[in-house]
Amino acid sequence: MTSHTVKSYDADLAALDRATAEMGGLAEKLLADAFVALERRDLRLAEASVIADGAIDRLERQLQEQAILLIAKRQPMANDLRHIMTVLKIASDLERVGDLAKNIAKRAAAIARESHPKPLLSGIRHMTELALRQLKDVLDAFGSRDTEKAIVVWRSDAGLDALYNSVFRELLTYMMEDPRNIGVCTHLLFGAKNIERIGDH
Repeated sequence: MTSHTVKSYDADLAALDRATAEMGGLAEKLLADAFVALERRDLRLAEASVIADGAIDRLERQLQEQAILLIAKRQPMANDLRHIMTVLKIASDLERVGDLAKNIAKRAAAIARESHPKPLLSGIRHMTELALRQLKDVLDAFGSRDTEKAIVVWRSDAGLDALYNSVFRELLTYMMEDPRNIGVCTHLLFGAKNIERIGDH
């Protein structure tokens, strides 16, 4: 390939990475906003968060189109092809993270007008903080090609699973103590499960 073609090819690959980073940033913001909506019983923020997921979906479609065009035009081999396929997989995971965060926002909207004791949200807050840290760290690891950092994030998912199990037991106890808590606690349980699934992705 000519020098110009190589530079153009590198620019195409870099554009895929930028789109991935943008998707990651939107997914982080969506998860953070969904939890704030849940914590503050903010119906407007919950509804805005549900709508915001559309931007992540659009970015994924654009990224897929870029990748297909790049494969067709450049016919990449070996590492470059692995790079493109990896970006497509990451984009798919980030799209799912967006969907799961949107589901938390929907739960927030469903119970926005119901009171719930603040202690109920303590465990979910810790889960959200850990999931956001994992998401940021894994995107940083991808951007800097830091394998060790990526493995640390992978292994740290066990901590999120343990937190989920603790939240599950706590919410179950609240439901057994007072049947009036069942409705709110069920929504919170589903919200916690969504965060646990975000950790998996």
